[in-house]
This record gives sequence, C-alpha cells and structure tokens, in this order.
Amino acid sequence: MDHTNHVRLSPTELTPAILEGATIYGADDHKVGKLDHIHGSGMGGKAIIDVGGFLGIGAKPVGVPLSDLQFMRDEDGDVHAVTSWTKDQLKDMPEHRD
Repeated sequence: MDHTNHVRLSPTELTPAILEGATIYGADDHKVGKLDHIHGSGMGGKAIIDVGGFLGIGAKPVGVPLSDLQFMRDEDGDVHAVTSWTKDQLKDMPEHRD
C-alpha cells in the first residue's frame, strides 16, 4: 500500500474513538495486526495491537508506544497506522495483560 498520499492525523484526532480498530502495517508494508485499545493518553500512551490469529481468533495482544505508530487516513477516510515493527517482531513480544 502506498501511504505517501495519505493524510496524517492531527494530535487532536489521536483518540481511542478514532484509533481503535485501525489496521497496522509493518516495516515490510504488510498488515501486522489491528489496534485493539489504548492505555494512557497522548503520545505517551501504549497501543495494544492484536497480532496473529485468524479473524480475531487466537490473536495475541502486545503493547507498543503510540509514538512508534504513524496514524493516517487513506483516500476512503479509513484510519490505519504504519510502524517500523515487523509481524515477527511483534509476535516475539510478551503478551500484554490488562
């Protein structure tokens, strides 16, 4: 997916209501997971990403700093994020527990 024409979200748009459910694309530009929820507020918060599994079954939640994600909207207005993490790196992280 070419993200160059996608509009970056402003800091005021970085809210759980807008970000939760966003698809996350990794360093290799492949889908690595979905943003399940956010812990904390602002860019100091953590994004809890469901990685692996199939149709949400068997996915493992991992936490990464929100600052590691670049949130944007595509031409259809759908929110997604890009990160430098690969799917394998995320899968190797310890499982996040609330």
